[in-house]
Amino acid sequence: MSAKDVVDFLRGNPIFGSIPARELAGLAAVATQESYRARDHIFMEGDASRWFCVVRSGHVKIVRHSRTGSDVVLELLGPGEVFGGVAVIEKRPYPATAQAAEPTVVLKLPAEPIITLADRHPALVKEMALMIGRRLRSAHDSVESLAVDPVEARLARALVRLAEREGSQERAGVTLPFHLTRQSLADMTGTTVETTIRIVGRWVRDGRLTDTGGRLVLSDLDGFRELAEGDTG
Repeated sequence: MSAKDVVDFLRGNPIFGSIPARELAGLAAVATQESYRARDHIFMEGDASRWFCVVRSGHVKIVRHSRTGSDVVLELLGPGEVFGGVAVIEKRPYPATAQAAEPTVVLKLPAEPIITLADRHPALVKEMALMIGRRLRSAHDSVESLAVDPVEARLARALVRLAEREGSQERAGVTLPFHLTRQSLADMTGTTVETTIRIVGRWVRDGRLTDTGGRLVLSDLDGFRELAEGDTG
């Protein structure tokens, strides 16, 4: 990826929209791009925040390890989305683990230039705050769902969210953007992999869902929206 490609990529991100081209070019000159296989760790919870990261391609899971030893997926980030940035700006360790959900390419920007830019351009911090607000609202909805919604509704809501955000409309239905394992679905919805296998298997048998080479296809998105609202009729 050339420095010009990095500049063009960053310019398309609202967080860097206010940064002058000359300063983006300086940032691009010190950027690095790394490829990860599925399940590779990009950084671990508690690591020093050395990099501000942007998903170039693929998907990244932001994971916290619970006291029971299981993983909880806090976020699933796709191309163009940033992670690790708040820890960098606050100069504190990463609060969670970042793991590739599939073969993934990450653009990594060193911490010091980002901190310098944040000091010089308050709009960068403002856009970061807006991003955090959106993610906090999503996290609040997820926590509320864990407390009150049945497992089937939580699983349906997770599929609908992915379908609406990144799914591709095809003749058979809406195809999710990557191979979503039953374990990942379980981690995203606070349930067991056994329960996830049982419910997803029933949806496949009922024709609501198709598994095509590891990618899930929602044949009836509106039906899943109804399931997400708790309508199991």
